[in-house]
Amino acid sequence: MLDWQRLEPWAVARAQVGGLARPEHVIVKWVRSHHPDQTRPEAWRFRTELAALRFLSEDLALNLAPRVIAADVSRGLLVLEDLAPRVALDQLLRAEGATAHADRLVAFARVRGELGAATAGMAATYYTRRAALGPVDPAADRLGRWAGLCDEGRRHAAGAGAPITGQAERELVAVLGELAEPGPFLALSNGDPDANNVLVHASGFPDPRLIDFEFAGYTHALNDAVLLHVPGPAWLSVGDAIADGLADTYRQALARGVRQAEDDRQYGFALAAACVFFALVRLQRLPLLDTRAPGDDSRPQLVATLEATARTAEAHHTLPHLTGWARRVAGLLRRRWPDADLNLTDRAAFPPYSVRRR
Repeated sequence: MLDWQRLEPWAVARAQVGGLARPEHVIVKWVRSHHPDQTRPEAWRFRTELAALRFLSEDLALNLAPRVIAADVSRGLLVLEDLAPRVALDQLLRAEGATAHADRLVAFARVRGELGAATAGMAATYYTRRAALGPVDPAADRLGRWAGLCDEGRRHAAGAGAPITGQAERELVAVLGELAEPGPFLALSNGDPDANNVLVHASGFPDPRLIDFEFAGYTHALNDAVLLHVPGPAWLSVGDAIADGLADTYRQALARGVRQAEDDRQYGFALAAACVFFALVRLQRLPLLDTRAPGDDSRPQLVATLEATARTAEAHHTLPHLTGWARRVAGLLRRRWPDADLNLTDRAAFPPYSVRRR
């Protein structure tokens, strides 16, 4: 070992290895004995990432993510290909804005669609590999991990004055059914499909790679499209994916392996369903945001999430009652938090990938 550079705050380091024809840099990840995120034990996440990365490179011969160079399961050590000089897309967006990196955003949308296209229909192969490393629950990968947060978000919406009842409730049943049983849309996701988990070259050809497969699993492919339309945790706005062409880029890439993505009705319903589910999960934060000081960006971000969800469903002419519900909740929150009553579609004030201040 010639060099060791810890990449804080993660249990990750960049190392330079000697004893080869020439020194080689690798990425080393390890299991920590204690970690604040207990939604999945750390050892579970380690085994999931190992299985997913080997599945992609060895079973499917794909070059969409780092290769596994070595692994010690008993010690929780994983040695990966170093993808440098690529950098995380979110770093470029934060530093220089979306306009400066429009081609890298296109690459981001395309590689997410390519992952879905390439892995659709291969769930049995993945779960055979994953089960060899320890217990796994495919149903939890599809929906179960987030179901409790979705229910909590629904309760908070009702407490705020916007219960989901009647025709909206019937639509929600259809939404949950679609996501629990994706059919041909069942595909591998890394579980966190935001811009921080794709590495690209900062100039020239982006040549993207996806990273961080600790929460990987087979789920509805359209879950990976949500954050093109709806702001993820880091952003106040992601702009208009339809007008900017990112939506078509993702859809065309996915359709190369999932032909049902070419069907406007199927695709539009599934995308809107995934956005609604995401919005409900984000609503579980409502009591926390009530404690934040006026002016905290988390408040308008939640409003933006609900309104972007509604716009996405409207654009695809689906889920009209849940669309109305999302707009009603957003309106209630604007009145509840006057500091969040902003024109979030004003691209001058909130350009695409406007950063949420912590």
